[in-house]
Amino acid sequence: MKTRTMYLAGAALAVLFAAGGASAQTVTVVSFGGSYQEGQSKALFQPAGKAMGITVKEETYTGIADLRLKVKAGAVTWDIVTSGSGSAARAGAEGILEKLDYKVIDVSNFVPGTYQDYCVGGDVFSTVLAWNTKTYGDKGPQSWADFWDVKKFPGKRSYRKAVAGALEPALMADGVPPAEVYKVLSAPGGIERAIKKIKELKPHIAVWWASGAQHAQLMKDGEVDMVTGWNGRFDVAKKDGAKVAYTFNQGLLDYDCYAIAKGAPNKDLAMKFLAEMSKPAYQAEFTKYITYGPTDKRAYGLGTIPADYAKQLPSHPENAAKQLTVDLDWYIKNEEKASAAYQNMLTE
Repeated sequence: MKTRTMYLAGAALAVLFAAGGASAQTVTVVSFGGSYQEGQSKALFQPAGKAMGITVKEETYTGIADLRLKVKAGAVTWDIVTSGSGSAARAGAEGILEKLDYKVIDVSNFVPGTYQDYCVGGDVFSTVLAWNTKTYGDKGPQSWADFWDVKKFPGKRSYRKAVAGALEPALMADGVPPAEVYKVLSAPGGIERAIKKIKELKPHIAVWWASGAQHAQLMKDGEVDMVTGWNGRFDVAKKDGAKVAYTFNQGLLDYDCYAIAKGAPNKDLAMKFLAEMSKPAYQAEFTKYITYGPTDKRAYGLGTIPADYAKQLPSHPENAAKQLTVDLDWYIKNEEKASAAYQNMLTE
């Protein structure tokens, strides 16, 4: 009897140990779904997990607001979250992300400005102006002033429902030079000026998009004639038969990044996973799935990104020169206030 009791106790401990071991060897990653996450899964998440011998679970979400709710409720189940750089900067300042350890994650060869205390850059993308080629052919709008010009370019528009990347085009459409945009936005009345400009266009905005998957689908369905959105999503949609073209002119150069949720169940393992996934070979592989540029400059020298294809990427020097780099400091200081004003305008 005593032997049986000891055996059962030992078996119970073994089960507990196995469960704990499994938990310690799993990370849960959350991203935005659609073609973007499909590419992440194939090029980054699963290969990095395999290299480390761990299980990578994937979920989808709409953005940092979803994490905020989990942190406040003390119910964090995600380890790593994909985020836009501005949202991550704000979330880090808010205290809902863990500080990253750059002794573990190597960013020594990263493009300057593509990592921050709470989020490490994974790819460089652009918010661009895209149009339906069935409507405009190759003579589509080439500037934000054109996007606002409903006489020269009649048709249905789609614009972002969130404030990130929404105010800058409005000011450029209102005649502010790209280099002055954040100066104007930081001055008294700057945010209001941008929102007033968007309000002018409101009657022509058929859909306020909330995700990359949604704005790509709008172009695939031919539901709108003109839209703001992320260049890589439009390229994937075009491959799938969408009648879409875009310009890098006056685009917003930005990056997506990876952060560790505050209170992540597997924080230490998540940090090692970010270190693995940030290696240049994974980033070069990711460019095969979507036209977003790598943040680690070494990815260009591996021979896996063809030279002609590199010229299609947002961070290629010729394309970067036409764009405005998103100012993260502005978002840290002003996003909350700007977002409240923007949402008020949407519901008016």
